[in-house]
Amino acid sequence: MPIDTSAISPYPAFLTRSRLRQMLRCLRILFRLQTCSAYRRLIEPELPATARFDPGHDAVMMGYDFHLTDDGPRLIEVNTNAGGAMYAYFAAHREQIGKCPPPGPFPRRLLETFWRDWRAFSGGEPPRPRRLVILDEDPPAQHLYPEMECCRALFLREGIDCAIVDPAELQAGAGGVLLDGEPVDFIYNRHCDFYLETPAMAGIREAWLARRVCLSPHPRVYGLLADKRRMVFWSDAAALARTSLTAKERELLLRLVPASRLLADCDPDDVWRRRKELVFKPVARFGGKGVLMGRSTSRKRFAELAPATTLVQQLVPPSMTEGDGESFRTDYRIYAYRDRAIGVAARLYRGQVTNLRTVGGGFARVELAGR
Repeated sequence: MPIDTSAISPYPAFLTRSRLRQMLRCLRILFRLQTCSAYRRLIEPELPATARFDPGHDAVMMGYDFHLTDDGPRLIEVNTNAGGAMYAYFAAHREQIGKCPPPGPFPRRLLETFWRDWRAFSGGEPPRPRRLVILDEDPPAQHLYPEMECCRALFLREGIDCAIVDPAELQAGAGGVLLDGEPVDFIYNRHCDFYLETPAMAGIREAWLARRVCLSPHPRVYGLLADKRRMVFWSDAAALARTSLTAKERELLLRLVPASRLLADCDPDDVWRRRKELVFKPVARFGGKGVLMGRSTSRKRFAELAPATTLVQQLVPPSMTEGDGESFRTDYRIYAYRDRAIGVAARLYRGQVTNLRTVGGGFARVELAGR
């Protein structure tokens, strides 16, 4: 299946170097926070068992999403299975659309994150996984399935046996993971059961907890960085002061992370009065699903929100990008591994949340401008 060019915008999004530097510094601070023992001790009591297990390696395809304001970038969310990196690459290199796998340095940088994660898991023996699967729920039905095929082609070019599978196609348990009777070494996990809680992921959970398969991304990193409830901690000066972050690092996080609280910890009458400057996000959903803008939320709908699982966040409207007389809402995504960026992209859209259905929108190349 070819890359869907309708999901690639013809228009560039502009970003100053100083704002990009702030975004990069933010992701590096969050990576350092993830490794901070005090932070882990404070967060772990809130995590399910799968996220308290440390497999000893990191997570490929991290994504840090930002909106731009007049006062600089603001972190909107962190993703552990950020899709669209190939689309972002083709947005920046339109002449290579259709070349799967693509040439150039980006695919090599991307592959090295997988090999590095594998070495951390396996101790370097063998130096690369023999068999890898790309995992998602009903992959052909996913919007970004062409990207999965492009990634598969990239692994095959490197001599790695690779397949795209639904969890039901695997035989998995505490003894390991098999596909068609053959062992699987590495699962590139694009599935959105982030904590491995559903019956479909039960066998993979057992194999992962037994360290019989390298699963990346995995619940540990999701719990420490991508669970929306972590934004409550990151926007709390007193909580950050209990970590090993420096005063300057804490100051930057407090500036870049919108004020966030669980509805259960707020005065509902005060939240209702301030609703037009707030956004309500279900903590366990993804891809913008269930997000409510306070200004368009009815009193009845507000009363139905689950206090323990609704994040109340300061609204940060996206910036706008112009293209042929049309305006698009814009967010920026940094793709990263550990504390290093491997790419940057923008997403142009109309509507309440990012989507790939806007004509003229989609993944866009980023052009750096000014200081």
